[in-house]
Formats: sequence, C-alpha cells, structure tokens
Amino acid sequence: MRKTQDRVNKHKPWIETSYHGVITENNDTVILDPPLVALDKDAPVPFAGEICAFKIHGQELPFEAVVLNKTSGEGRLRAKSPIDCELQKEYTFIIQAYDCGVGPRETAWKKSHKAVVHIQVKDVNEFAPTFKEPAYRAVVTEGKIYDSILQVEAVDEDCSPQYSQICNYEIVTTDVPFAIDKNGNIRNTEKLSYDKQRQYEILVTAYDCGQKPAAQDTLVQVDVKPVCKPGWQDWTKRIEYQPGSGSVPLFPSIHLETCDGAVSSIQITTELQTNYIGKGCDRETYSERSLQKLCGASSGIIDLMPSPSAATNWTAGLLVDSSEMIFKFDGRQGAKIPDGIVPKNLTDQFTITMWMKHGPSPGVRAEKETILCNSDKTEMNRHHYALYVHNCRLVFLLRKDFDQADTFRPAEFHWKLDQICDKEWHYYVINVEFPVVTLYMDGATYEPYLVTNDWPIHPSHIAMQLTVGACWQGGEVTKPRFAQFFHGSLASLTIRPGKMESQKVISCLQACKEGLDINSLESLGQGIKYHFNPSQSVLVMEGDDIGNINRALQKVSYINSRQFPTAGVRRLRVSSKVQCFGEDVCISVPDMDAYVMVLQAIEPQISLRGTDHLWRPTTQFESARGVTLFPDLKIVSTFAKAEAPGDLRTTAPKSAVLEEMLHNLDFCDILVLGGDLDPRQECLELNHSELHQRHLDATNSTAGYSIYGVGSMSRYEQVLHHIRYRNWHPGSLETRRFRIKCSELNGRYTSNEFNLEVSVLREARVSDKEHVNHLIVQPPFLQSVHHPESQGSIQRSSVVPSIATVVIIISVCMLVFVVAMGVYRVRIAHQHFTQEAEAAKEAEMDWDDSALTITVNPMEKHEEPGHGEEETEEEEEVEEDVSSSSSESEDSEEEEEEEGVGRGRHGQSGARHTQLEWDDSALPY
Repeated sequence: MRKTQDRVNKHKPWIETSYHGVITENNDTVILDPPLVALDKDAPVPFAGEICAFKIHGQELPFEAVVLNKTSGEGRLRAKSPIDCELQKEYTFIIQAYDCGVGPRETAWKKSHKAVVHIQVKDVNEFAPTFKEPAYRAVVTEGKIYDSILQVEAVDEDCSPQYSQICNYEIVTTDVPFAIDKNGNIRNTEKLSYDKQRQYEILVTAYDCGQKPAAQDTLVQVDVKPVCKPGWQDWTKRIEYQPGSGSVPLFPSIHLETCDGAVSSIQITTELQTNYIGKGCDRETYSERSLQKLCGASSGIIDLMPSPSAATNWTAGLLVDSSEMIFKFDGRQGAKIPDGIVPKNLTDQFTITMWMKHGPSPGVRAEKETILCNSDKTEMNRHHYALYVHNCRLVFLLRKDFDQADTFRPAEFHWKLDQICDKEWHYYVINVEFPVVTLYMDGATYEPYLVTNDWPIHPSHIAMQLTVGACWQGGEVTKPRFAQFFHGSLASLTIRPGKMESQKVISCLQACKEGLDINSLESLGQGIKYHFNPSQSVLVMEGDDIGNINRALQKVSYINSRQFPTAGVRRLRVSSKVQCFGEDVCISVPDMDAYVMVLQAIEPQISLRGTDHLWRPTTQFESARGVTLFPDLKIVSTFAKAEAPGDLRTTAPKSAVLEEMLHNLDFCDILVLGGDLDPRQECLELNHSELHQRHLDATNSTAGYSIYGVGSMSRYEQVLHHIRYRNWHPGSLETRRFRIKCSELNGRYTSNEFNLEVSVLREARVSDKEHVNHLIVQPPFLQSVHHPESQGSIQRSSVVPSIATVVIIISVCMLVFVVAMGVYRVRIAHQHFTQEAEAAKEAEMDWDDSALTITVNPMEKHEEPGHGEEETEEEEEVEEDVSSSSSESEDSEEEEEEEGVGRGRHGQSGARHTQLEWDDSALPY
C-alpha cells in the first residue's frame, strides 16, 4: 500500500524559502513578497498535484494561511484577530505547504520544506499625546525673569517614530505672561508681582509629529512667593517603597532655595539609618549554609550555631530570634559542641566568621567574654584556641601543639576597634595562615595592634571540649563548669578548617541588600563629586553649581534588592554645608528629616501538587532504577491579588484573584513516614549529577532526603522528579509513605505538606488450573490504555483498588467454581466451562490490549502441597475437558486480537490516552 501511494504522490510541494510581509494595524490583509504560492511536480495528477493546506508553526500567532486555489497552489496570509503595532511591531514564524495526498481523504499527504515568514506591522496614528502628569506646579519669586520655570512632558503610545514623538507644545490659556518652547520649558515673559497676582493657572497642550493634539490639556499652576527662605523645597517626608520596585528616587522634585545668596560650593550628606533592621541592614535570611554557597564560599564550612533540630540540638538551650537566626547571650548561657563536628587539627590555615553585636562590658575591670573556646574537657584548664572580647578588644588565642622545636610562637592576636563595643551589628572574619592572622570587619582589613608569644602545648591524652558563648573549665575547679560568659548577640558563627576565605566571598557575605543609590551616574553633571561608604548607607556629594546639585540630589534613590524585604521604617537625614564667596555671613540650610516606609511584601503561597498514590509491580522496586516517586510533581507559588468589582456603583467587596509568582527555594525535605528506612533492604536514591548541574546539595539518611541550596522552583522540580525508591525485598512490603515540604528564606515561607503513598502491585496467581477461565476475564475496575507501537518507550501509571479487594474477588470466584464442580456431574460441568470460556473471549475482545498482552496458559498446572492427592477421578476428567476448551478459546482470541490491532491502533489510542494507565516499565513481555 505504501509503495502504491509513493508511486502516485512522488513529489513534495515547493514554496519559497522566505517571505516578507506588511500589514497595517487593525487590518487583516497581509501583503507578502513574494506572493504565497505552492507548486507540486505531481500536477496535474488529482490530489497528489494539488495543494490542500498551508500550516503555520508557532505558538498563539494571530495569523492563518488559506488556500485560494488548490490547482494553482495560490494562498493568502491573513490575520485572525486585530493586529496592534503598539503590542508587537513585527512577527516571524514558519510556514509549510501540504498537498492533498492520494485521495479525497487526504491520506499519504506530503509537506514542503519550512519557509520563514517575517511580517512588519505598519503604524496608524491612533493615539493622541498624553502628559506624564495631570498637573504641574512651580513656585517663583516675584520680580525675576526665569529662563525656565518648569518643564512639562507628554508622551505618545504610537509605535512609529513619526507618530510617537512630540513635536510642539502650546499654551492654550490666553493673556498670560508665560511662553513655552518645543521642549516643554515654560518661562515668564515679564516680571511677576506677588501683590498683583499670587497664582497663575494655565492650560498647555502638546502635538505629535502627525499634528495630532493631546487628548487632554494639562494644568500648570505657578505660585508667586513674596519672600525667600533658604532651604530645601518640594520634598515629602514619607517615601513609600513597594518591594520589587528597584531603585526609587527619594526626592524627585527637590531643589535648594538660596535666596540669591552668593554660594560658592555646597556639600550634601545623605544618611540612611538602618541599624535597627536585622543585623544592621536588610540582608538575605537564608541559612548560613545557603548563603555560603550563594557567595561561592569554599566547601567544608562548619556551622557552629545552626538552628536547633534533632541533628543539631546543642543550640536548643540558647535564646534565639528565629526570624533572623540570632542567638542572644546574657552572661549565663553557653553551649557545648559535640565531638566530631569540628576536627581536632585545624591545620595552619582556617577561617572563622561571625556576626556580632556587642556593647561596653559591665564593671570597672571587665572579664573575658568568650565567643568560641576549645579547652581541656577534664583534669587541666588549658585553652587550645579561643576567640573572646576583653575591654572592647577582640582577642584570638591560638596555642600550637608541641612539635620538634620547643620555642616561643605567636599565640595571642589583639585588635582594638571602636565597632567592637558600639552596640551595632558587624561582620567579622578571622583568616589564619599561621603565624599570620588577619581580621576583616565589614569587608575592611585590620592587622593586630599587638601579638604576644607563648610556649606550645605539650601533648596529652586529655580530650578537648569546644564551646560557644562561654569557655569550659574542666580542671583546677571542684566541679567542671562554664566560665567567662559572653554578653551580646551572635549569628552565623562558622569555621572552615584547612582553607582561608577570599576577599570577594567575605564582601558578598556581609553585603547589605538595601542602601542608597544614584540613578544614571553619567547624567550627574560636571563638577559633582560623590562618595559612598562601603555599605552604601551614607552618600556625600559636593559641587559648586546649585542646578547640578539639585539634579544630583533628585537622582538619589533607595534600593532594596530582596524579593521579600523586611517591612518597616528607614530613617533619612540630609545635612548641608554651604560656602559663600569671601563673605563673613553665609546662608544656613536646615537639615531634612524624612523616612522610607518599606511596605509588606506579598506573601507567597507555595503549593506542591502531583499524584499522591502510586501502584508499582515488585519487579520495579527490585530493579536498579527503582520506583520514581514524584514523576509529575509541580511546585507553584501564588499570591492573592484583590480585584475591584466590575460595577463601580456597587459596594460589594473586592474578589481575590490568585496570580502565579516566581521566586527561589532554599530547601525541600522528603520525610519517610511510618518508620525509618531499613538500609539492609531499602533506600532513597538520586544521581549526584542531577544536583551538581543545578547547583544544589543534598543529605541522605534513613529518615529521608534533604535537598538544599538557593535555586529556582523549576530546578527543585527537576531534581525531585529524579528521586527514586528501591526495595530489594518487597515481598513483605505493602505500602511506603513519604512527605515533601519545601521552604523559602530558611522557613519564612513554607509549602503545604504533600503526602505520597507507594503500594506494591502484585500479580494474581491461582493454585488450581480449573480456575483459569475466571482469571482470563478482565476485572471491571482494571482499564487498559492503548499506546501506538511507534511511541518508543511506553509509560503507564496505574490507579487500582487495594490488593485486598483483588484477593477477595478471586477467592469468591474460586469458591463458587469449586462448589459448582462438586454438585454437577462431569457432562454438566463440561458444558458450564465451555460457556464460560466463550464469555471470556467476548470480554477480551472489548479490552484493547494492543500495547499490553497478558496471556495465561490454561495448560499450566498450579499445584499446592498435598492438593493433588485429594482430587477425584471425575475432577481429572473435568480438567481435561476444560483445558481443551480453553485452548480452543485462546486460539480464536489470538486471531481476533491481530485483526483488532490493525483496526483500533489509530482509532482508540487518542480516545483512551487520557485514561488510567498501567505502569509496565518493569513487567517482562
């Protein structure tokens, strides 16, 4: 048949390789160059030489191609819906031509090569100019002529340069002492008098280059002031910041009124006060482990103060602010770090990092306040290494072990810094490359002002105890106890044995996510000098031109790069220093106090969705690939957005609409429910390559699988799709239950708990061969799905009733059959089984098993111990009759199956594709 079709329809249609088209917006006709024509060398053969269709490839394209003449191959490209140039100026897609095949049903059609179509949308001047502001306001001083009082600006939404540019402005109000130029600058044409008129209101319109006027004039209000007071004008005290807004100008209209003072230069200091937010400013609140990975820190970092959990319980007794993972010490707490967390030998290179907030020590002679201490656990009281504060000095102690040379070595490193006792958060990094020790505080480098030497420690058998918040005193006292308690707050205390951290990573770990910014540095103007402090909380600008200073301050912005920033107030202060030209008396500019109100971010609702119950055969549990637990898991995050009612006259409450949002996740935990995994026969598996290529990490235990690291929701989805469960001995297993929960920002936002149950699908086998016909008939609750053989790998999933239901049905059938055999005679039993085999044949004809064939051999003997000895001679005769009838039934069924496969392969596969499927990936065929 295929060869016959090929002899009739020999050639593919031919079209040009590319087309260029133009369409005017709000029109449906596309003018193509060259015209859309398809040719077929099979012409004039009917169907094979005719063109039946043009098909466009692309998603949601507003175009369609129709055939105007099948014989000539002429076609037309037209728009299905109105085309808007303002939405999209051009389109590019693929088109192909199809012939009519070999018959009226368009079978064995052939398609041309792919051609590229590029369409440009021609603009129409449909939009009028609109002003950016509905009204403008300016204040001028009486008796002065201004080159520019203010500038109005209009925009046009048309897409072409001809119709989108503003070519002219015009003052509509007559008899006013003002003029406007083509750039929208308004000036006064005569000196204004406060006594004559205190306020002017003028209407201004704009024209685009197609001479279309503005849809609505804008109102310009000019106030005349009688006196002058030096100071900053046109600024607001409260600036609202919506999360995700980027860089928001603080004072977009501010200007300095100098009252014609002879100002030679001015210095402006803008300070953003965030000391009361988090750890000194708004920073990421991911776990320390996730932050280290985000900044590219070295692997092997040990978190000494993790959040309390079953595995890290040594911080459970400390006071903690869970929102920021800040540990507070009041001079009475200390924590022992279990043995094995930190190696005994830190080597000559290691790094200690921490956040610390500390104030002046109480008392005249302050005691040592221990942050980290490694001392003898018993017998003696030697400190091997320690980090502590003493009299507002930071001291690091490192006593090396005795080796070949018994000589003095550097042991104590002292730093004296004001920030140690300023009651503010600072980030400290101690890089050790013995004998050199360097301190980084808030990214700046500090060398110790004092280094003292000491003898090395002689080796001993005494074990060591590592503590935080205090030092363990195990010897030289009646009862071992904590001593030298710390007063203050600590966070993110880590140690990295064997390697020092780079300056780049240190800067990343302490960087603020909020601060001052300058929009468009290149447009600051000449003569403006500026300087930021490292955290960008203080900005100093200096210049000698008041206009440039005004424009520079208008570009000062607040920025917060966190997707979910900490809500609240950020105070602002702007102070000014003015210098005049050699005058004893100069103007004084008062300070400005304002604040940024960071609004509450929209809280996401993270949802985990997917199949919550799987049935898989035992062979799949035992296979090397195991059972894929979450093949269709979806992670979706939504937020509720209020929607105004359609009728504005009604007072009905606003309805909430869920919109999807994208953000990162920092961990997903897979917990095993109903008891831990038995490592002797079961496990959870995941290829490490799946993690590494998505920059994620994971830990595996008998309690579950934990995936962590900052990554997108799609990355976590892809990794979770590859989690597999294996069980080498699933014979005793009925079900296994798992639970997934994901988090963003170290548990600030968590998902729902998604529960999954995995059950073992066992093969139903009978012990007596006389019951075979009952098992041939498909149970009503099992539905098979037909898949074409061309689909390569066949994937199926199964949702069936419990195994207990299957066993009950089979047992009832067996019982009924055995009773019937005992009552009826051999001839009646023979007729009964013959009818039952015919019924089974009809049932199997309705079962589409083109992709899954289950064959039960009625000649096979299923014997149980001792059962064969109890059979009577009559039962043996019945078995022979039933076997022969069953064999004949199977032969007829196989012939019908071969015919049904050809008829139903195309007709039934599409209809049944959405039904429940068998998972036969591990079933032998």
